[in-house]
Amino acid sequence: MNIKPDKIFIEEYNYDLPGQRIANFPLAERDRSKLLVYEKGVIKDEEFLNLSNYLPENAALVLNNTKVIEARIYFQKESGGVIEIFCLEPTTPVEQAMRETKTAQWQCLVGGASKWKHGLVLQKILHVKDNEIILSARYISKQEDAFIIEFSWTGNVAFSDILFAAGNIPLPPYIKRKAEKEDAERYQTVFARHKGSVAAPTAALHFTENVFNSLTNKHIHPLYVTLHVGAGTFKPVKTETISEHQMHGESFAVTRSLIQALLETEKIIAVGTTALRTLESLHWLGVKIINGQDDLILEQWDAYNLNATITYKESLAALLAYVNKKGEEQLHCRTSLLIVPGYKFKSAQALITNFHQPKSTLLLLVAAFIGADWKQVYNHALQNNYRFLSYGDSSLLWRNDQP
Repeated sequence: MNIKPDKIFIEEYNYDLPGQRIANFPLAERDRSKLLVYEKGVIKDEEFLNLSNYLPENAALVLNNTKVIEARIYFQKESGGVIEIFCLEPTTPVEQAMRETKTAQWQCLVGGASKWKHGLVLQKILHVKDNEIILSARYISKQEDAFIIEFSWTGNVAFSDILFAAGNIPLPPYIKRKAEKEDAERYQTVFARHKGSVAAPTAALHFTENVFNSLTNKHIHPLYVTLHVGAGTFKPVKTETISEHQMHGESFAVTRSLIQALLETEKIIAVGTTALRTLESLHWLGVKIINGQDDLILEQWDAYNLNATITYKESLAALLAYVNKKGEEQLHCRTSLLIVPGYKFKSAQALITNFHQPKSTLLLLVAAFIGADWKQVYNHALQNNYRFLSYGDSSLLWRNDQP
């Protein structure tokens, strides 16, 4: 891929987003959101409930089944001041950290960090499964963009239960309100399963049992990947060109059966940028395995320097052979893949996604997927009263480079 990141100016991916167009609350019914359908320059206005009318039979619908954790914890000091700890990512694999029963270390953002003196252990009393638990937080070290915080607690309970009792759902920074009881349900997908995200895969918030039933009637069955969404998804691009932006990394896992199913399908629909990023990362990790590398880590520019002639089926076959050789049912990987205009997609033919912030890496991905028509799509959404961002409306975008 002959892409020059230093020639991709982020200002070209800017647009005016009035504050009143940002959805601060979810709709009463998930599947009654608007659906903008885009294909080859043509736009239609629909309702998400009718999604199946626009998808081909026997397509594979790939969704992210991560679950948002109650990552925002408030501690009150004896002096009365409040310290806010926002858990970003554990220093051990997420699944392991969630099962810990005594201590766990996390990378965190800390509100009021200047008022947290070294050596001061913060504590709060919780009630977990009818037991009184004392949760403690200790400041370990300061990193470039985060703090390392060690949590410890009494009682023999998992850290996932501690978070559930102590924490709050972390709404995105552009939703200017505190999380409410409703958000605990509505900022999760109906199929959320594996805890680990600090932001929801919002494209999938519109799915309901009725939508899945209508898809089943067309022999469209869901396939699941697990990518734990980090707070970096909201990180604004502050540099003049994308070449200077540091893309955040995220951990993901896929099953052997998922890879096998992808090998057997011809039409792939990605639900959300996280699912699409996972699918594309799988391809390039397969290419690395073909090249004799098996570290299963993809840096942000790796894809642009690897062999682009290897097909998606060839790379998936290499991944499947790798998993079979290891005798494992799951593949655990990490990706920092940054998808920018000019990127050549290998996996999905269509993308279901919400409307993203100006000058964001998510908007760059959309622009890479449908080309310059992203402006047409976003102008149409703005002019036709679509709701934007996490709790906003949806779109079905068909890739522009298809035959």
